[in-house]
Amino acid sequence: MILCVDDELSNEVELQNAVKNVVDSMMPFDAHVTEYTSYVNITTISSHFVLFWEPSGKGSTPIPPSIFEDCCLTIEESLNILYLQGRASDKSIGPLEIRVVEIGTFDKLMDYRISLGASMNQYKTPLYVKNAPLIELLNSRVVSSYFSPMCPKWVPGYKKWDNTN
Repeated sequence: MILCVDDELSNEVELQNAVKNVVDSMMPFDAHVTEYTSYVNITTISSHFVLFWEPSGKGSTPIPPSIFEDCCLTIEESLNILYLQGRASDKSIGPLEIRVVEIGTFDKLMDYRISLGASMNQYKTPLYVKNAPLIELLNSRVVSSYFSPMCPKWVPGYKKWDNTN
């Protein structure tokens, strides 16, 4: 599966690796992301990636919004050079968004997919959704939303980014 915002293409492996890059950010809160999926929100002036996250953990300290915002930026910085160019140079891609969903949301998603004929034994959480009813289900269970706090600076000719604005 390939996600596409504007003319930028990102594949599932790239997205999985980008999400893995933020795992350490949540460890001090004894939390992790149990499930996630993504979609491209084309309803905003600059389309942007949205990640639906279902965090879990036994930590008694709530995760501050700044941690989720840092996760957004870290994920953006982990994506390919075309994404960085569209996001930082061309401004054709909007800030990445994380929507935290209620615990049990991905069980509801699985139940919905099974009700449509998916096999329970072969069900796997999709890394990308584009079906309106699935997006509606996910959106109905959002408890908070966070955006990347800044734009990673893209330097033409370099594969490295610089987020000093």
